[in-house]
Amino acid sequence: MDTTMSEVVQFIQENDVKFIRLAFCDIFGNQKNIAIMPTELERAFEQGIHFNAAALRGFLNVDASDLLLFPDPATLSVLPWRPAQGRVVRFYCDIRYPDGTPFEGDGRHLLREANRRARRAGYSLTMGTASEFYLFELDENGHPTTIPHDHGEYFDVAPLDKAENVRRQICLTLEEMNIQPESSHHEQGPGQNEVDFRYAEALEAADNFVTFKWVVKSMASSSGLFASFLPKPLPHAPGSGLHLSVSINKNGKNLFQPSFEESAEGQSFVAGILQRAAEMTIFCNPLTNSFQRLGEFEAPKYITWSHQNRCPLITVPLTGDHSANRMKLRAFDGCINPYIVFALLIHAGLDGIEQGLPLPPACDENLFTASNEVRTRYEALPGALCDAIRIAKDSDFITKYLPEKARTAFFAAKQAEHDRIVLADDRTAAERSLYFERY
Repeated sequence: MDTTMSEVVQFIQENDVKFIRLAFCDIFGNQKNIAIMPTELERAFEQGIHFNAAALRGFLNVDASDLLLFPDPATLSVLPWRPAQGRVVRFYCDIRYPDGTPFEGDGRHLLREANRRARRAGYSLTMGTASEFYLFELDENGHPTTIPHDHGEYFDVAPLDKAENVRRQICLTLEEMNIQPESSHHEQGPGQNEVDFRYAEALEAADNFVTFKWVVKSMASSSGLFASFLPKPLPHAPGSGLHLSVSINKNGKNLFQPSFEESAEGQSFVAGILQRAAEMTIFCNPLTNSFQRLGEFEAPKYITWSHQNRCPLITVPLTGDHSANRMKLRAFDGCINPYIVFALLIHAGLDGIEQGLPLPPACDENLFTASNEVRTRYEALPGALCDAIRIAKDSDFITKYLPEKARTAFFAAKQAEHDRIVLADDRTAAERSLYFERY
């Protein structure tokens, strides 16, 4: 919703709004919020709403813990699942220090900066997500289990697909929030589902993805189920990924058209992302559980690209007239902080264009079944969380584009997660305890 502060205040007054959720994400991409009353909204716009940042993992220390939330009026959305009388609305917020400077861990600010860099160079980007998730049964006490809601397979219909009504409610709710899903279906795993979204500008796409996860979990809960975005919740079933499509335009022209093979800038954009893929992995696959998914069930682990092959990290799919209009990254999972990941992708691609990086030859091998001799021709993503942390710590690219406070806090938290799980007597149980209900 594109609107001004005065229009927002008028909407609140005229539409029986009684509660206002001020939402933001921590540095790990987990949504947080505080509810204020309508009488406090003008103060929120002008002065911000204070919160104790020391209480949030990865934010600030107790000796300097004050941060302020400033609602972004363009993100006003009514929450359709809340009562129609005494409505509840939500804003996403910018996070600032008391002196007005942006907080280094505010992912929306980092993504805005990446967008500004792109615009200054004459480029604009749009992104669309396709996210997989599992639906699990609850036990008699209402706690999540790992029992799938159904045993359907790819594109199944009812009665094998028991989730069609849940997906319907998810899509209708998103539409009421001015978010446009394009399709939804049952995925390969038992109880696994997917919803695909229409393209949006990068910041809006990141906001939409955070909202999507909230809606999915809320609609599942209202149906007596638990929704999980964990990358590998079931050891012998397909994992859940986040597939991100990216288009880049210059002066209104898609860089991948009319021929990707003849677009030096389009190829260099893809090459820039491939060059930094290993360094970005800690943010794109941020859990120990993430690495159990990669390399099987069509989840790529090799840093290469193709037009049609689903094994590489990036595909540049051809349309019906054999032209391309986007690239698709298929290794991410739904536990990312989308603001940080999208920002790093933009910077990596723009660096590739500025440096005129050549794109390596496409990979047309089936890397899931290929011999070791074939696979060793291609660099692989880090194989474990500890490797991803080490590579990112040594990266000049990450150092350049992610502020020191955010880097330090993120790496320390992820190292602590890794150590806790690796040192546990039962690693599976430790991972479930740490991640399952959170993600």
